[in-house]
Amino acid sequence: MNATEAKRPRARNARPKIERAALKLFVSEGVNAATTREIADEAGVSEGALYRHYKGKDELALALFLETHNRLGEMLQEAFFAPGTIEEKVRRAIAAYCSVADDDWLMFSFHLVSLNRYLPHDTRRDDDPVSVLEKLLGMLMTNGDIPKADPALVAAMCLGVVMQAGQNKVYNRLPGPFSQHIDAFTRAIIAIIQQK
Repeated sequence: MNATEAKRPRARNARPKIERAALKLFVSEGVNAATTREIADEAGVSEGALYRHYKGKDELALALFLETHNRLGEMLQEAFFAPGTIEEKVRRAIAAYCSVADDDWLMFSFHLVSLNRYLPHDTRRDDDPVSVLEKLLGMLMTNGDIPKADPALVAAMCLGVVMQAGQNKVYNRLPGPFSQHIDAFTRAIIAIIQQK
């Protein structure tokens, strides 16, 4: 323990502080550049407090990524299994996605900029957002609600609509709250899934 850590009082509820500090640094500097010392300093806790909750910054980063990733999978299922027309279901899913983004833009930004890094750690499972969307689109195709196509390709195209817009917002190329684009996203995704 160094002199700074010895003087610092033991932080209560250190975990949320550590997670917020890590998100700020991961988004601004990148996971590789951020250090556990910087995260602890930003959180106002000792480096030891970070290690009491996580084995290191990589475990912390993966946990933060999966928190949003899992939430998005749950949200898609809820939106599509509720009653309504296809357009209502798509709009509900997009509204929920935009709500996740607007409620915690920092967490959402980290998820977007980390997809390529952390998706390989998330083994394909039935409840991840991409698999959920592929399965839902496949069901709609089987039922004859939308034209038959490759569900994986259609899912990728639909996700591209909102994810590329999200990337542009992360890099300050799309102003305002994400939810102001719900109508445009809905129209674009309906056009994709109804193409022949």
